[in-house]
Amino acid sequence: MFSKPIKTAMAAALVLTSTGAPVLADNLGAAIVGGIIGGALLNEANKNKRKTYSSSANSAVRQQNRETQTSLNYFGFPAGSPDGVMGKRSRQAVAQYQAYMGYPATGKLTQYERDFLVSSYSRAQIGGPQVIKAMQGPNGVRSLLHTWRDESMGTTTAGLTTGYGGLPVEVSQAIDEIAASSDPSADQLMQRSGFMQLADLNGDGKNDYILDTAVSGSSFWCGAANCTVMVFASSPQGYQRSDFLARGVTTASFQCQQTVCRMVDAPATTTAAVQQPVQQPPAQQPVTQMASAQAQPLGGIQPFALAGEETPAASLASHCSKVSLMTNSNGGFVTLANLSDPSFALGEQFCLTRTYAIGNGENMVAKVQGATAAQIDAQCDAFGPATAPYVAQLAAEPAMEVMGEVQKFVLGSNMSLAQLQNTAQICLYSGYRRDNMDVALGSALLMVGTGQAPYAELVGHHLSQGFGVETSADLSRDWYGLAVTALEGGAAPAFAPGQPERVALIKAASEGLGGAMALPASSNTGALPTFTLE
Repeated sequence: MFSKPIKTAMAAALVLTSTGAPVLADNLGAAIVGGIIGGALLNEANKNKRKTYSSSANSAVRQQNRETQTSLNYFGFPAGSPDGVMGKRSRQAVAQYQAYMGYPATGKLTQYERDFLVSSYSRAQIGGPQVIKAMQGPNGVRSLLHTWRDESMGTTTAGLTTGYGGLPVEVSQAIDEIAASSDPSADQLMQRSGFMQLADLNGDGKNDYILDTAVSGSSFWCGAANCTVMVFASSPQGYQRSDFLARGVTTASFQCQQTVCRMVDAPATTTAAVQQPVQQPPAQQPVTQMASAQAQPLGGIQPFALAGEETPAASLASHCSKVSLMTNSNGGFVTLANLSDPSFALGEQFCLTRTYAIGNGENMVAKVQGATAAQIDAQCDAFGPATAPYVAQLAAEPAMEVMGEVQKFVLGSNMSLAQLQNTAQICLYSGYRRDNMDVALGSALLMVGTGQAPYAELVGHHLSQGFGVETSADLSRDWYGLAVTALEGGAAPAFAPGQPERVALIKAASEGLGGAMALPASSNTGALPTFTLE
C-alpha cells in the first residue's frame, strides 16, 4: 500500500462541497489513477483566464506553443505560464528537455522533438500503472520520457533487462503493477499458489506466463464475477501481454498463435459439441425427417431453441429507444402541467441526460491526443472494479454515506480535481455509449465525489429506473435531492441548461415516486393521451 500526499487545494475543495470532512482512504487512491484520461484537456479550462493579446501572431502557432509549454512543465522543465509565447524561460526549459533526452541543447525544438514531447504528455494523462510507478520513482514522471523513447526504438531501458528471479522484464513490471494496488508485495505475490503459471502456449519452445490477479486480494483487478488474467506470449522482440476477464484459469484455458492469445472452451464443452451430431440413435430418424418436412413451408428455416431461464441484463440504450418512441407518441416531454406518471417522467429525463453525457464526452475525447477509442474504453473499464464497492452500497446506504466514501476515494487519488472530473466525464461517455452500467455509474459517482453535485441526478435515475443497481424509490430520492438542492442554490446545470422548469419537474417527479405523494391533476384537459411503458 502507498501513502500519498494530498494537495491542499483539492482537500479544501472537497471539504467545502461535503457535509463532513472525509477521512483519507488507505489504499483506494491508486486504483483510479490508472484511469486518468482527462488531464490532456486541462488547458481548455484555462483558456478563458489567459490574457488576450492584440498581436497578429498566428493563433494556431500560439496554441502549439501553449501545448509545448504545458508539456514541458508537466515533465519538470519549468517553462512558466503557458501563454503561447516562447520567451527566454521557455527556451531554457526546451534546452533542459533536450539535454535530458540526449538531443543537442539548442533551445529550439525540432518537429520530432516537439511531437514526442507533446504526445508523451498526452499519453501520461491517459495514465495507467506505468505512470503511477513513475510518479513514485526518484525521477518522477520525467523518467517516462526515457522509457517511451526506448520503447519507440525497440530497446529496453537500461537496468530493466531482467526482472524478479530472472523473469522477463515485462512480467516483472506487471507484477509490480498488481502489487501497487494490493496489500501483498511483489515477492509475496510470486509465492502465492496459482498466481503465476508457466506453459509454452504458442509452441515456440519458450515459457509463456499467466498471472491470475484473483489471488491478489485487490478490488482494482476484480469485478463482481471475474478478475483480470494477464497472459504473456513470447516473441523474438520480447513478451506481448494480453488481458482477459476470467476466474479459475489453467494453462489449458489459453491458446496463442505467436503473440495473439485467446481463451478456449473447457474440454468437456468442446467434446460435447463434437460428439453431438453422431449420438442420434437410428430410432430417432423418422422424427428428424418429420421435423424437416414440417419446416418446408419456411423454406428450410429451422426455429431457434432457447435454453436457460435467466433474464438478460437490461439495456439502457434499448430502453431509451422505447422512451423516445413514447415521448413522440405523447406529443413531447412530460411537463409539470401534465405530470401524472413520475417514473416515466424521470425515465425521459434519464435518457435526456444520457444523450447530453454522450455528446459532452464525445467532444472531450476528440481533444485527447495519442489514445485510440479502444484504448480509452479499456482504460475506462477499470472503473468497474475500482468503484464496485461504492456501487454496491447504493442499494443499501443513504446518499450522504456513499458520497462520503467516494470523497475518501477521491482524496486518496493524489490527482487534481480537474483531472478526475475530465476522466469521469470521458468514462461516462464510454460507459453509456457501450451500455456498460458499471463504468457509467462509477463515473457518475466520481463526479459527485469531486464536488459536482448536479451529477447526483444520474445516480438517482439509475436507482429509480433500475439500471446497474437494484431499484429503490426511497434511495433515489436522496440522490435527486442532492442534485436539486445544488441547482436551486445556483450550481451550473450539467444537463439541459436551457430548460429552467426541469429542476422543478425532477423535484416533483422524484417526490411522487412509489406513491409518496399525491400529484396534482393535469390542468391541460385537451392534451394528447399519455402512453406509458409496461
